[in-house]
Amino acid sequence: MDLTLPTPDAFPAFPFATPYPIQVQLMRHLYSSIESRKVTIVESPTGTGKTLSLLTASLTWLADERNRANKGILDALGTETERALKPDATGSSNRRVLDTRELEDEAREYEERLKAARKREESMKKMAKARVNKRPRVADVVVDDDDPDDAFLPPPEDNISPEVRALMKQMEQQTSKKHREEEPTCTKIYYASRTHSQLSQILPELKRLKLRVSSVEEPPACRNPPDSGQRKRPAPEDDEEGDVAVSYTRTVSLGSRKQLCINEQVRSKSKDLDEGCRELLEEKGDKRCRFLPPIDEEEKMLDFRDQILAAPKDIEDLASVGRMAHTCPYFGSRRAIPQAELVTLPYNLLIQKTAREALGIDLTNQIVIIDEAHNLIGTLLSLSTTRLSLGLLSLSLAQVTTYVNKFRARLSAYNLVRLKWLLVYLEALKKFAEEWRDARVKGKEKSSKLEEVITVSELQEKLGGRATGVNLLDVERYLRASKIARKIAGYANKEAENNLDPKNRPRKGAVPPLHTVEAFILSMTGANEDGRLTISLLRTQSGHDVELKYQLLNPAPPFVEVVEAARSVILAGGTMSPIPDVINQLFSYVPADRLTSFSCGHIIPESNLQAVVVSKNPRGGDLEFKADKQKDEGVIAELGQILLNFAALVPKGMVVFFPSYSFLNTAKAVWQKSGAIARFEGKKKVFFEPEQASQVEPILQEYAAAIRNSTPSVCVFYSPPNLLLTVPKDKCKGALLFAVIGAKLSEGINFTDDLARAVVVVGVPFANLGSAELRERMKYVNALEQKRGTKREVGQKDAAGELYENLAMNAVNQSIGRAIRHQNDWASLILLDKRYGSSALRKKLPGWIGGKLVIPDGFGQVIRELASFYKNKRI
Repeated sequence: MDLTLPTPDAFPAFPFATPYPIQVQLMRHLYSSIESRKVTIVESPTGTGKTLSLLTASLTWLADERNRANKGILDALGTETERALKPDATGSSNRRVLDTRELEDEAREYEERLKAARKREESMKKMAKARVNKRPRVADVVVDDDDPDDAFLPPPEDNISPEVRALMKQMEQQTSKKHREEEPTCTKIYYASRTHSQLSQILPELKRLKLRVSSVEEPPACRNPPDSGQRKRPAPEDDEEGDVAVSYTRTVSLGSRKQLCINEQVRSKSKDLDEGCRELLEEKGDKRCRFLPPIDEEEKMLDFRDQILAAPKDIEDLASVGRMAHTCPYFGSRRAIPQAELVTLPYNLLIQKTAREALGIDLTNQIVIIDEAHNLIGTLLSLSTTRLSLGLLSLSLAQVTTYVNKFRARLSAYNLVRLKWLLVYLEALKKFAEEWRDARVKGKEKSSKLEEVITVSELQEKLGGRATGVNLLDVERYLRASKIARKIAGYANKEAENNLDPKNRPRKGAVPPLHTVEAFILSMTGANEDGRLTISLLRTQSGHDVELKYQLLNPAPPFVEVVEAARSVILAGGTMSPIPDVINQLFSYVPADRLTSFSCGHIIPESNLQAVVVSKNPRGGDLEFKADKQKDEGVIAELGQILLNFAALVPKGMVVFFPSYSFLNTAKAVWQKSGAIARFEGKKKVFFEPEQASQVEPILQEYAAAIRNSTPSVCVFYSPPNLLLTVPKDKCKGALLFAVIGAKLSEGINFTDDLARAVVVVGVPFANLGSAELRERMKYVNALEQKRGTKREVGQKDAAGELYENLAMNAVNQSIGRAIRHQNDWASLILLDKRYGSSALRKKLPGWIGGKLVIPDGFGQVIRELASFYKNKRI
């Protein structure tokens, strides 16, 4: 029988009775992509219900897959029964009924368990309200910091080969599994985004979906469902209408210790949380973390796991429930992964193989949704980047040297050999960095730049013969398996505490310097032709330092395992344009028949969006803000006059994005000197994006308050032909915010409604071609294109030129997407540079702008277009 799932025409789980046509199209595309095992790129502007559509389509498919899996299980059981029993039609039918009831009962058992967990949680909440919760004092727990030297030795089993150790670990896991409940493993959706604040927006949308308890013929399709004792049919939980029981999608939110640790002893100290947690986990008895149940109290952790899955919880809810249950939510959330149907997590936990392995995440045949995916390429490159300074390298070398000298006679041959290999490599690396620094500081190589890019193989040659003979793979495995970095740092800290003034003592629990070295060595061992090493000279208060930075030039390799393992991968964002660039950088190896894309228009009426390219200045000359013009006071003065004209036309809030802090700061200084800032203030209250992240929220609040307190919606209309725009000060209010593309206000900030009735982009934010890293990446993509044999038309840019343009337009697209945030929103998008009128850049703007972009002949026509738009929107 064909079990292929047909794409539905309607999605009853969608919370609104009549979804927009583009929402239905998007949900059908997503459902079909998941069923067909596709990789798809989705561009859905903010305000079009992107998150709701993603959840509705994927969870609808998951429910249908559940039914398909159960049908497959029953068919398999029926076939097996027919083979085992005599060909008696009645007997076979009775057996199939029995099999169906067993599946139903297994589903009911687990639902009853989750129902009990919900009741338990409600009871705990009532008890918490009835009493005052006091946080335990740090002094209540005594930790002995005076460990003998034996504590710093690696454990004896480190002498065992990695293969034998892996076998022992496997046997240990199999043995422990016999003593605990077998856990179900369901088909699930991994929903990733860049930040926890973005992930926290998912659960409110999830709760809006019209998900209901499946009928008894549709139990959850989990393998190895838990055996919870006697099978009883739970009484239904009535929903608001009292007729159908509400079904909670089993959801778990994954976070870091920083968000989920509830041990105040660890949080209160000035130490690295991860290291502090690991220290307590290695303790025994009363010194172990009191929020992690002992192994012989497995049932407590299982109950807490059920409590997590009983109803969707965000990171803050998890921490709160953990405190009430007196159980660690960090490890509890990880224990809930196998039974979860929806797992929300940050990018890094999904992308990094080591993080997935630590969590026990297996993406095989699972659904992966990456929201806010316009950040994905940058995140992949960032996560593959490791930095090591000469100062930290020298400290690590000193610590390892001291440790080996102290414990040489007590270390096994296995440990001593690998630590000596490490010493040889660190000594060679330090010598190379010092010589490179001295050659530039002392002027031996005056023509040399203060930055150099080399390959890993070139570095190995420069390190010399002894370092070349070191087996870095073995060293890296040893560091990771033995956890020797913490022991070396612990001994170094103990010695330092005995010799230093108390004020200068190292922080206990700080990240061991050798961990940074370990990450760097891991990069070296995994390096291939896609990686480069950048060596930079840095000025410090004490002199000069050298930074070694390894980075990938190709973002695809770290993502390959995710794409190849998952059933379907969905990249979604409000602005994913240019989509061909995403495909070229991430999915060039994926067969064309597995790739799809979907770009939908906006749900706003066409009259609510105005997109204008300003290519001429008021004098009729070309308007272009290239790098060489960004310090020209005449150009900046003219820009001020243009923006002053716009400020007089635009009602309420107006946001102006500059290509860099440097350009913005230069313009600000020129305008303050000329009095232009005061003239801006005559039209709107002026704000500038702060360089400190802590100042962003106060500035945004003041900006919003200035707009709320403004009086007229429109200050003035264009009065030809002299372009003179004057308005009495007491009649012209609102706010003007100057920001920077790619900085703090260009992503994740919603300038809804009056907060941005216009977004102005000044110039094109092309990256600095003086960057050695950028030049190397451009050189790499050209070489890669030649290797693939890609042919381009005459006059068409090469791969490097395309990359250079795409980096700029990706940033622009995020900035202009700040304005239109819902169906009834309206705004102007003003692109202030003639280069936006070129076909190359126009086609890289978001699809929802489409044919709405206009390029007036002159500046006067721009003013008339804007005046007409705002006159029609006067409220």
